[in-house]
Amino acid sequence: MRFDLKSFQFTDAERAPDALAIVAADRSLTWSQLRDEARAWAGEARRHGVAPDVPVAVYGHKEASFFVAMVGALLIGAPFVPVDTIYPAERLRRIVEIVRAAAVYDAAAGAFTPGEGAMLDERGLAYVMFTSGSTGDPKGVQIGRESVGLLGDWMLGSFGLGDAPVFMNQAPFSFDLSMYEVFATLASGGTCVLNAREQIAAAGTWIPRLAEHGVTVWVSTPSFAHQQLANRDFSPAALPTLRTFLFCGEPLPAALARKLRQRFPGAVILNTYGPTEATVATTWIEVTDAVLAAHDPLPVGHAKPDSELLVDEGGEICIVGDHVMRGYLNRADLNEAKLYIYADGRRAFRTGDLGQMDEKGLLFCRGRMDDQIKLNGYRIELAEIDEALHGLPGVEGGACAVLRRPDGTAVRLIGFVAGVAAADSPASLLAPEALEGWKARLAQRLPPYMVPSELVACAALPMSNNHKIDRKKLIEIYTAIPM
Repeated sequence: MRFDLKSFQFTDAERAPDALAIVAADRSLTWSQLRDEARAWAGEARRHGVAPDVPVAVYGHKEASFFVAMVGALLIGAPFVPVDTIYPAERLRRIVEIVRAAAVYDAAAGAFTPGEGAMLDERGLAYVMFTSGSTGDPKGVQIGRESVGLLGDWMLGSFGLGDAPVFMNQAPFSFDLSMYEVFATLASGGTCVLNAREQIAAAGTWIPRLAEHGVTVWVSTPSFAHQQLANRDFSPAALPTLRTFLFCGEPLPAALARKLRQRFPGAVILNTYGPTEATVATTWIEVTDAVLAAHDPLPVGHAKPDSELLVDEGGEICIVGDHVMRGYLNRADLNEAKLYIYADGRRAFRTGDLGQMDEKGLLFCRGRMDDQIKLNGYRIELAEIDEALHGLPGVEGGACAVLRRPDGTAVRLIGFVAGVAAADSPASLLAPEALEGWKARLAQRLPPYMVPSELVACAALPMSNNHKIDRKKLIEIYTAIPM
């Protein structure tokens, strides 16, 4: 059995209906159980105002019911809005307010909370994914049903995942990387093994759990895979069925790829690239020994079928294809700046990423044109953190800067505030309990991965010649502080 991403219905009912579809943190579901529960969920959701083109927010973390709800929403034709429990209550409230959801479904409680229930102007969406916004508000990326169909076709047609692959799902469903596993599982009739944060933290039982369920495809950011190298059980001996690493969300360091090639010599390493606005990813390349010998930094690959890559005169990467988003929700200003119609009538997106393409169409990423960063795969607008820092009591100005490794990879966030007296130097570190508990206050507005590791009080925020915050100078201030 599988879920067809063209008709958005269960099909091939005679094909292994008793095979596992979902292995969640709380329980497992066969394909026939997933079908029955998704249909039942859809019926209940309709009674709470969920309807075609009327969104529903799904809140939780790796419960089987979270997956059921996403499939149920697809059955109805209602865009699902995934929100992980990593987000604070204020952010959930704001997302629901922006999208005007018919209801919020709590996957852990199995209960609906009524919402506004407004029909979206964009019709035929599969989901709305919220990302960090430079205005201090999260922004909603609208992905069409046609786009997820193309995603499934690409993964099954190009990635060599085999029949009924078993996916390791680790990224929260509010992080679009996880849509790889969701839609490839549905399209293939495979299995998705959901891994909650507390399960991953128990390394002694987590790797055996993956082995027990025969995981064949590892999907994560490179950073997450790098963390596992310290575990001796992260090996072919402990994971004998693992045959593919699928990476996205941040640059894949050549050094990490070499270590994985040594640790898992029989596994295929796929490096992919693309923003949330292009339905997870647009490029792909198999990282072989030959690729490693020829390139450092690694390329992010060639364009997937039915899409096109452009690098304009300013070096910005532009993506063309029907997998490009339908636009940001209620953000006509951003849509005008970031979207355009290509010569052949397809949607095109200006990524804000700098790139270089060789004569064979092989793409290399060269950084950003703005203050957006990737930290452990999460896309973060530094301006959103600036806004939260500015909201701390007694602060006259706030800004965030990024500590990086020599290869440019972001390591951690450092916050800076002006107007708070430093002890006996131009700049000083503030304890977490200072400023009425600054970490706790920021956590009310920001998810944990956006809360700075440290906070520095300085006399004033340095400005560049064009009157913008000089983030490079902020890092110089931080490194000069006596530790």
